[in-house]
Amino acid sequence: MFDVNKIRDSFPMIRNNPELIYFDSSATSLKPQCVIDTVVNYYEKETANIHRGDYDISFDVSKAYDNTRKTVAGFIGAQDPNCIVFTSGATASLNTVAINFGKKFLTEGDVILTSELEHASNILPWFKAAEESGAKIEYVPLNVDGSFNLSEYVKCFENKRIKIVALPYVSNVLGYINPVKQICRIAHENHALVCIDGAQSVPHIPTNVKEDDIDFLAFSSHKMLGPSGVGVLYAKFDLLNQMDPIFYGGGSNARFFKNGEIMLKNSPDKFEAGTPCIEGVLGLQSAIEYLETVGMEKISEHCEQLSNYFADKLNDLANVTVYNRGSKAGIVTFNLKQIFAQDAASYFNANHISVRTGNHCAKLLPNIINASETIRASFYLYNTFEEIDRFVELIKDTTIEKCVDSVL
Repeated sequence: MFDVNKIRDSFPMIRNNPELIYFDSSATSLKPQCVIDTVVNYYEKETANIHRGDYDISFDVSKAYDNTRKTVAGFIGAQDPNCIVFTSGATASLNTVAINFGKKFLTEGDVILTSELEHASNILPWFKAAEESGAKIEYVPLNVDGSFNLSEYVKCFENKRIKIVALPYVSNVLGYINPVKQICRIAHENHALVCIDGAQSVPHIPTNVKEDDIDFLAFSSHKMLGPSGVGVLYAKFDLLNQMDPIFYGGGSNARFFKNGEIMLKNSPDKFEAGTPCIEGVLGLQSAIEYLETVGMEKISEHCEQLSNYFADKLNDLANVTVYNRGSKAGIVTFNLKQIFAQDAASYFNANHISVRTGNHCAKLLPNIINASETIRASFYLYNTFEEIDRFVELIKDTTIEKCVDSVL
């Protein structure tokens, strides 16, 4: 049984702000008490660096940090914890892949295949990789609603030197779930690798990198109930071994010499130079344990039901345009006709409803949906149908005059 009221009791932000309706979880999620307690416990009872101290506290924290790697691996279906690299976020993870791939695998005339759905974090690093290697960026043609077109994707490989496919598992604007298993199979049949932006998928739907045969997967802790400042890069172990760190320093090397020779540690340690965000990694462990207790299948179903319910309600309103009917990952993107998106958001904020507006870091997508600015409502396990009902009633009553008054 999915008990949303019991779940809501776990979140201090909800308890402490009873009027708040938080519909911006795609930007960052709220944090349950267990995650907060884990972070505070580190600062109050077990502050120490990892893998460096010859004393009990350091040993215990190091063990907990290493156990988190095992937990993350299990959560995404990776068989080897050594395939898990902790970074500062999905952006750092994606840059690590693009920088390495550009230097080691791309040459002039190669193709980086991506889409106009991409968040800046999964396209700007590839722009730079193309610039430095002489490779070309090409885009998979999408359906008219912005959903993925598998037939067009297949055509992209005809007479092309595609070396890497960089796509999101879930669009951060439209919420469509891409057919990643087929995407990987087709790429591999054509001798290309696949880098998946999982920032919006890992928090919302069950993930199995082995079943999907994903080569690289990036995601962030803060979107899945965990602390900020922590991300994950999953990569197949042989690929990790071919990659170089972006950062060098303590913890990443076994030895170094006066002549400049560096003996790096094995993966994943060679990618984690310096003191990491220890409390954030420990908090991620607690976040995953919480998500697994609730059940990812149940969370996925709940988010899909919320987005379908909201989209159905909006479709009955003459003053609203919905851009992503059929989204299954808890995202509904829309506009109020003749009202600027940010003006509407200000009015919603005055009524204690938090949404995001703008282009959502996907600055190519307006070419597809013909809207430069949109309103995004994103739902998570703690949101309710009653909150949506309140939002819909407010939208019905929204006028230009009320929006202007809320800004003034």
